[in-house]
Amino acid sequence: MKKFLFSAFALCLTLASSAQPYVIRQSDKDRAASLVSRMTLDEKINMISGKVDGFWTAPVERLGIPAVRMADGPQGVRNKTKSTYYPCGILLASTFSRDAALGVGNGIGCDATARGVRIMLCPGVNLYRTALCGRNFEYYGEDPYLTSEIALNYINGIQSERVIATIKHFVANNQEYARHQVSSNIDERTLNELYFPAFRKAVEQGAVGAVMTSYNPVNGTHAAENAWLITDNLRAWGFEGIVMSDWVSTYTTLGTLKSGLDLEMPSNFVTNPADVKPLIANGVVSESDLDRMCMHLIQTFSAFGLLDLPMKDESIPEDYEFSRNKAYEASVQGPVLLKNDANLLPVKASGKNNIVVLGPNADVVAFGGGSGAMTPIDGRNITLAAGLQGLGKGYKTTLLDYKALTPEDEKLIAKASLVVVSVGFNKTTEKENSDRTYSLPEGQDALIARVAALNARVLVVINSGGEVDINPWKDKVGAIIMAWYGGQEGGRALADIISGKVAPSGKLPITFWGTLEKNPAYAFYHRLTPNIANPQKSKHQNRNPYPYSLYSEGIFLGYRGVEHFDVEPMFPFGFGLSYVNFEYSDLSVTPAGDGFDVAFTVKNTGKMPAAEAAQVYVAPLSSEVMRPAKELKGFAKHTIAGGKTVRYSVHLGPDAFSYYDESAHAWKQEKGEYQILVGASSADLRLQSCVTL
Repeated sequence: MKKFLFSAFALCLTLASSAQPYVIRQSDKDRAASLVSRMTLDEKINMISGKVDGFWTAPVERLGIPAVRMADGPQGVRNKTKSTYYPCGILLASTFSRDAALGVGNGIGCDATARGVRIMLCPGVNLYRTALCGRNFEYYGEDPYLTSEIALNYINGIQSERVIATIKHFVANNQEYARHQVSSNIDERTLNELYFPAFRKAVEQGAVGAVMTSYNPVNGTHAAENAWLITDNLRAWGFEGIVMSDWVSTYTTLGTLKSGLDLEMPSNFVTNPADVKPLIANGVVSESDLDRMCMHLIQTFSAFGLLDLPMKDESIPEDYEFSRNKAYEASVQGPVLLKNDANLLPVKASGKNNIVVLGPNADVVAFGGGSGAMTPIDGRNITLAAGLQGLGKGYKTTLLDYKALTPEDEKLIAKASLVVVSVGFNKTTEKENSDRTYSLPEGQDALIARVAALNARVLVVINSGGEVDINPWKDKVGAIIMAWYGGQEGGRALADIISGKVAPSGKLPITFWGTLEKNPAYAFYHRLTPNIANPQKSKHQNRNPYPYSLYSEGIFLGYRGVEHFDVEPMFPFGFGLSYVNFEYSDLSVTPAGDGFDVAFTVKNTGKMPAAEAAQVYVAPLSSEVMRPAKELKGFAKHTIAGGKTVRYSVHLGPDAFSYYDESAHAWKQEKGEYQILVGASSADLRLQSCVTL
């Protein structure tokens, strides 16, 4: 058995390190063309929609085309199974680690093959526009470059296991309120500079096997039926894989057949024989349209070996140590330390340590709801309370019932060396298909205030998919950790950070504005009648749902809007504290190939090892068009031993200096001077140099 497990483990390591995507070859196309030529009209119509329970493709058994099983989702394999529960997408982005993304992807790929799943409906890469979107937790934050890099490595990890990754939701599904009705109205430049890049990189560099369209209309036409999106853009990037609809997001038969879509999910609501055959008989559509759809499906299956090899890999156990390790490695790198007054953290082992933990999320593994939720394998969930109680010698942890604190509990709180209050959202308060509040759920602010009145040594741990209102108590507590949703290993990871076993290294993949109104996109997020005194009482306008959302902030989303709109956030994009300090020095920028190589040195001035995610921004000194003051164009993360230095290197290619020229419908590299800015966050830039194109 040990030999068996080691072989499977070694196989996954090999695949993860190589991460070579499966590319559709001419032989796959020829094979698909041959099979399609032998299919009947009924078989073709049957194949272009989901079957069985809505998570299978249709087989053509007489031709050897199998049914292929698919499953959600971004945090692990779900749908009639239990599996490893990985941290959420926004936590993965906050790691600023390509290795962590690759590891999670590879773990999910292993888990999928162990269950016979060959299409994973992930990753989700819709950008974070405001804190209100109920599905932000699945995504990778507000920046297209960071999102693209995390997604690319996640996809490579999944597809290294011969599992088709599905990048979603194409495109601009940035709110959950009335998502079927509200059109995302966006100019061409903003689409290309912000909302397309992750999809394009997944196609051009990751050879992603499938793309899922979004629920929302884009500029008035539903995404699944939007030929400009699918044919004129996605297919023009060279995508030859499967384009599928999101579940129940198709509306007309003609639009679905002509847009470039291949697969209607979860069933044939508009691509059924009764609707399709009259269109063919009357010459409105051609049978060749169905041939194209079937071709894309079959040639993708062929490229991934699904026409020839077993769907299930019996060598990989469903409860897999490799997967659990990859979940932990990501979980421990993602939490962001926002505040740490008087070095409250870490709490070192000592016989005098008395930790009290309480709050609605203290003894549960919180997660967002919808298709991003799943069921972990029995006994594998580690809550924050369990993680702290498992620290061992030198720590005493007491879990209190926050709902029934006894004037005695208050004495324990007052005497504790650290009080951990675990708050935030869960699957019912932050979820798919609805937006959420900006404030914490009812009663949590009051709980924090009550505890802070008893003891100043309070750490607030927040489970959330994005920014929350911390103003009521921010100045009353000693430390704050944005923990996101850490998955099954999240409690152990947080305990290791709190105890100092590991230094926190997460960085914010979003701008933490401090109020809803500071975010420039808020004014244009689905139409509200704002209540300035109490934003939570803002109301939707009388037309409900409002027919469209104007993306009037344009390219100045998130940190790109700080200088443009002259707004200072509470915590900037890329921010995150550690238990040590880092010094940056010795910047060099040298021409290399198609761009420039940027190198610099980072020193850990502390005593313990710690990881630092250094960020490289590019700032045009002048421009013929309006551009952001600076944009993230590179990052690297290394663990540095105490007192030691590491030399970082980042390559900046042509895209680091380009903008989308709307008049030419093409990217343009503008000549002139650019600053290369290097630092610990978008607002903490330590080094700079200048280059001329």
